[in-house]
Amino acid sequence: MRITWYGHACFGVESEGYRIVLDPYEKVRGYADPHLTANEVLCSHDHFDHNCRAAVTVEPAASPFTVDTVATCHDDQGGKLRGKNTVHIMKAEGVTVVHLGDLGHRLTEAQAAPLRGCDVLLIPVGGTYTVDGAGAKAVAEALTPRIVVPMHYRRGDIGFENIAPLEEFLRLFPAEQVHELDGNSFDVTPELSGVVVPRYQA
Repeated sequence: MRITWYGHACFGVESEGYRIVLDPYEKVRGYADPHLTANEVLCSHDHFDHNCRAAVTVEPAASPFTVDTVATCHDDQGGKLRGKNTVHIMKAEGVTVVHLGDLGHRLTEAQAAPLRGCDVLLIPVGGTYTVDGAGAKAVAEALTPRIVVPMHYRRGDIGFENIAPLEEFLRLFPAEQVHELDGNSFDVTPELSGVVVPRYQA
């Protein structure tokens, strides 16, 4: 299985030539609006930086994935501030990938149970609109994924100005557990583990 980061919280998850794009965006500081092709589009919620379906040309095909969802909230007040959020669980090739969308709170046991032990966890870390770095680390520790991929953060001149920089999350982990990539894609192999940071490519 191959994972590609297109910026912000937008990822491609690909198996057997079938690609799911999650949370395509528009008008996020420092990122070029994506123009992608996929077989399926999934959005965690209907905010402009997560639901720009027009950015993706969809070519329907038979999917090797099973996709399940978990209902969560975009804030820690039951959705009163920013509404609901959908977590997507994608399985293929014996690999489970979880995209947390704009998760804004710690998970209940009922919410965490179907996510626990996933291979890849795509998790927001920037705070303000989502859990912050410490909250993200706590969520990851509760779910025990093999690979953690941070998203929805600020780094240099990319990302919303009022969310935290990625470094605030990375410094919570031993340096040897953090793997910064040269590109924006990686294959989910048995050998790969820890915090994986793809490099944005316009």
